[in-house]
Amino acid sequence: MMSRRKFFSTFLAICLVVLSFNFAAPAFALGGKLPAVNEAAPDFSLPTNSGDGQVSLSDFRGKWLVVYFYPKDFTSGCTIEARRFQQDLPKYLAKNTQIIGISADDVDSHAEFCDSEGLKFPLLADTDGKVSKAYGSWMSFISARHSFIIDPEGVLRETFVKINPAIHSKEVLARLGELQANG
Repeated sequence: MMSRRKFFSTFLAICLVVLSFNFAAPAFALGGKLPAVNEAAPDFSLPTNSGDGQVSLSDFRGKWLVVYFYPKDFTSGCTIEARRFQQDLPKYLAKNTQIIGISADDVDSHAEFCDSEGLKFPLLADTDGKVSKAYGSWMSFISARHSFIIDPEGVLRETFVKINPAIHSKEVLARLGELQANG
């Protein structure tokens, strides 16, 4: 008969193996199952802070799109990431690329965040997490820090899940250049 200690040790080891198996697969990230690269990006329509009502994926047909999910307005990592995207915004625009940020914060919070940080790109309010879930970026009540590059036809071309907010915009910009060069 197995001792309790050995039973719990074995049980814990099995749980860790199962968890690492599920999250080690490339289609999974911390927030769930990621959408497939080179397939149509999940559609969305969400309210924006800019006063333009709803913003939809289809609004960006004909342009490249960077969609970045982030946990919370006014937090240090999210502020750094937003500032870097804003700093590089002219480079994105020169590449026919729009940036949008998505989090579970409401439109009012996004408006205050944009005003305080001078952000000139839209932030979308995914308060129920529906869009974050579709992109594998939902963790209970906040969005996980993930980014996606979507081409002008609405096809998902790149996924970023291990993100350093301080350098992420540069990484996205470099990969966007590669994708556009390979046409």
